[in-house]
Amino acid sequence: MLALTESAAAAIHDLTSGAELPAGAGLRIAPKTGNSGGPAFAASLVQRADPDDQVIDTGEARVYLESGIAGQLGDKVLDAEVDENGVIAFRVSPQSNPAT
Repeated sequence: MLALTESAAAAIHDLTSGAELPAGAGLRIAPKTGNSGGPAFAASLVQRADPDDQVIDTGEARVYLESGIAGQLGDKVLDAEVDENGVIAFRVSPQSNPAT
């Protein structure tokens, strides 16, 4: 299952609690369309999961994975960096010790 770093969970929490979104809102990750350079993903804030989404709920943050990509991200970790202007950049990378 996709793991979240503390930075990613905090960034998602800040995004979903700072926006005018209802409880249960989260970050949805889906395939990025129009990409020809290998796997790419798009993230967006949503009010709730789609019926087929895989839900990752850390208590602090919710991530909804489109069912078609949940398997591709199973051994990955989601991290976030915030620059000096407050812009958040999410990054998906391999887990150092994926669960077996």
